[in-house]
Amino acid sequence: MAEVSEYKTLRTEIAGVSVARLATEFGGTPVYVYDAATIVKRCAQLRSFGVVRFAQKACSNVSIIKLVKEQGAVVDAVSAGEIMRALAAGYKPEEIAYTADVFDEDALELVTGKARGCVVNVGSPDMIEQLGERLGADAAGFELTIRVNPGFGHGHSRKTNTGGEFAKHGIWHTEITDCVALAKRYGMTISGVHMHIGSGTDFEHLKQVCDAMTAAAKKVGASVKTISCGGGLPVPYQSGEEFIDLEEFARLWHETKAALEKELGHEITLEIEPGRYVVAESGFLVAQIRAIKSQGENAFYLVDAGFTHLVRPMAYGSYHPISVAYNPALTTPIPEGDRDVVVGGPLCESGDVFTQKEGGLVETRTLPAARVGDYLVIEVAGAYGAAMASNYNSKFLAPEVLVENGVPRLIRKKQSFEHLIANEIF
Repeated sequence: MAEVSEYKTLRTEIAGVSVARLATEFGGTPVYVYDAATIVKRCAQLRSFGVVRFAQKACSNVSIIKLVKEQGAVVDAVSAGEIMRALAAGYKPEEIAYTADVFDEDALELVTGKARGCVVNVGSPDMIEQLGERLGADAAGFELTIRVNPGFGHGHSRKTNTGGEFAKHGIWHTEITDCVALAKRYGMTISGVHMHIGSGTDFEHLKQVCDAMTAAAKKVGASVKTISCGGGLPVPYQSGEEFIDLEEFARLWHETKAALEKELGHEITLEIEPGRYVVAESGFLVAQIRAIKSQGENAFYLVDAGFTHLVRPMAYGSYHPISVAYNPALTTPIPEGDRDVVVGGPLCESGDVFTQKEGGLVETRTLPAARVGDYLVIEVAGAYGAAMASNYNSKFLAPEVLVENGVPRLIRKKQSFEHLIANEIF
C-alpha cells in the first residue's frame, strides 16, 4: 500500500527542537528551519539510480549542498553562481553539471576555465557554437551533453512545464542531428542526453518520456554514455496525497537504459536530478502572527513572513501545509477551537497571501484559534523557498537553521541593513 501523507495543524517542535526556541534564538522570525534527517532519508531512497545529481536551485545554501554531498550525490548548477556554490561546498568540477539554455559570459568563462571539467549540458544549439569558439583548438575531444525538448511537457502549473513548443527549454527534438554535426565541426562529442519536462509524474506520461529519450539517444548515436531523466519528482503537499512509487519510476528508467545499452552496444549511466524531492519536506518557514483581524466575512492571520520569503503561493497558487505553534512566553489563555482564516504577510501587495489558488483566488484555511504573538509554521517549504527569496519592500532575507541529531545550527545569518545596501553607490 502506498505511503500517504499526513499534516497536522498544531505543532510544538521541528526535528526535536521547540518552535519557540527556533523562533527566538537565531535572529527572530521569519526563519527557515531544515531537518537534516529528512534530506538524508530522501537521498538514500534514490540510490537505485546510477547517479543522483542534486538540483541545487531548489535549495542552494552551501551547508545543504554539503550535506547532500555527504550522501554521495553529485550536483547540478544552472548559473555561474551555482557552480561557485558547488565548488565552495567541496565538489570537484567533474562532479558538477552546468545546465542552461544560454551561456552568460560568467558561466562560459567558468566552464572553460576555473571549472573546466564540469559537465556542460546545453539547451540551445548556439551554446554548442559559443563553447566551440571559446575553446578553439582545445575543443578537440571535449564532451558535452544536450538537454532535449521532446515536443511535449508536464507540470503542476503552466509556469513549471518545461517541455513543448511554448517552453523555452532544451534543444528541439528535430534538431538533434544538426547539433551532433555542429559539435563535430569543433571536434567535440555529445556524450549524454538529458530530458526534464516539468514537475509532477504520472506513469503513462513517464512512459512517453522514456520513449522520447530512447529516440533522442538513438539520434545522437554510439557516443552516448549517459542519460539523465531530469527531476520533477513530486512530493505531497496535502494530507491524503500519496508519495510517488519510486520503484515503478526506477523500473521504467532502468528498462530504458537496458534497451539503449542493447541498441548502442555498451554500458550507459543513468542519472536522476532531484531537487524538490530531496529538500521540500525538510524545510519549515517559521513566522510570528503579528495581527489578527476581520475583513467583512473573513478572518486574517497576518504574519511577519511574506512572498519575499516564500513566493510559491503567489507565483503558482501553490498549497503548503500550515500549522500553529503556541508561544509559551504569552500569558493570555490559549484560545479553544479552530478558525477559518486567510493567512497573509506584511507586504504592500494584495497577492501577499499564503492561502490562495493559482490565479490569485484567495481561500481560507481551517487552523487552530491563535493569539497575536503565537507562531505559524509553513511546511514543506524547503524547495524553492529561501532559494527564491527577494528583497522586495527592502525586507531582509531570513536566517536559515539546520537541525542535525536534535542540534540546531545557524547556516545563514539574518540579513542586515548594511548587507542590504552594500553594493549600492551613494
